[in-house]
Amino acid sequence: MIRDEIHRDIFVPAHIARLIDTREFQRLRNVQQLATCHYVFPAATHNRFSHSLGAYHLARVLCEHLSEVQPGIITDEDAELVSIAALLHDIGHPPFSHLLETDKVFATFHSHEHWGKLILESRETEIGIAIREVLGEERTARLFALYSGESEHDGEPIAPFLKEIVSSQLDVDRMDYMIRDQANSGAQIGGFDSARVIRALRVGDNGHLYAKQWGLPAIEAYLVTRYHLYNQVYFHKVNQLTQEYLVRVLSRARELAQDGKLSLSESLQNMLCNEKLSVKEYVRLTDADINGVLMDWADNEDAVLSGYARRLVSRRDYHKSIRIGELTAEMSSVVIPKLLPIVEEAGFSDADIITASIRKKGYMPYSQGIVLEDGRDVVESSPLIQSLTLSSEQALIFIPEEVRDKCERVAREVIKPSQSRLPTS
Repeated sequence: MIRDEIHRDIFVPAHIARLIDTREFQRLRNVQQLATCHYVFPAATHNRFSHSLGAYHLARVLCEHLSEVQPGIITDEDAELVSIAALLHDIGHPPFSHLLETDKVFATFHSHEHWGKLILESRETEIGIAIREVLGEERTARLFALYSGESEHDGEPIAPFLKEIVSSQLDVDRMDYMIRDQANSGAQIGGFDSARVIRALRVGDNGHLYAKQWGLPAIEAYLVTRYHLYNQVYFHKVNQLTQEYLVRVLSRARELAQDGKLSLSESLQNMLCNEKLSVKEYVRLTDADINGVLMDWADNEDAVLSGYARRLVSRRDYHKSIRIGELTAEMSSVVIPKLLPIVEEAGFSDADIITASIRKKGYMPYSQGIVLEDGRDVVESSPLIQSLTLSSEQALIFIPEEVRDKCERVAREVIKPSQSRLPTS
């Protein structure tokens, strides 16, 4: 029995605990769920380990619910496979989760899904060995087929709802991280009732999940919560900026190491410079490898490396965003050349103009969206959800604080000449 801050008691059978008590799964304790969000929300330091346990728990609850309301719809064996799939869905995440899932950092770049597949398929990892001991070769192969979204394995059908429980618009992964991220960030955005969402779900004749009509308000709350989490937490301007600082400090470390000007630990050497990174080397990488060296880099003689590192370890001297809310990427491409002379005249460089792009869409209806019992997508039954399908784009431009006011005046002159004399404070 594992005590969880969100779901309270999570029951884990002994053979499932065999998977949890492996080096690769325990590694997730040292991979932060929300990357650099803690620079904005100090308590947002939860990890992929607790989230994976939460997804496992919700998968079990959902499978038990479906078995109760639709007896025979899912076998005990497949219910266990689905819960294991949810448990292990994040096994391949790199340090700092999605943030460092980029070739700007990894010399050997793969998506976290691809790394997860390699980790589980390996016969040299503890988790790869354990999963075969727990499931056997045949059921392990069926698990991999489920992950891949295949419709059958070895002649036995795999209903699409099995994959949808783990990965869809309304899956246990999203349900858990939304509840967990809201709780740990402290964002007051309403929330949703996951138990009611789960109770509303059924499996249709086509093998896909659908929701009972009475569950629509709970689904609306789910999608609104997701929308506000992106607006207030994930896309917070300081989170966007610190993410860029971290990627840039690691990219600069790679350049210096390749030029022989910076000594790296074995782990960071593998991350930044090893173009043939093995699974065994990959699973040794955690947030600690980066956090442990930022203090040293903050005192490095290279001004670029130390500049980014110092900002992260001290949380000061941050670049500031230009305060024009309706700025788009197209506008930015026009504005930035006008700002560069101002920035350079003040003694900075083009590297001190940092951009980020935010694309927001609260719900994307598609062939496997969230469907109600009448076969229609929820967007057709809810004006509220309809409003969430409207996409919006916002560009952020960060510049040194010393020149922000002057840059804002120029930016307004370019975009809206009538606003060029508006106060900036």
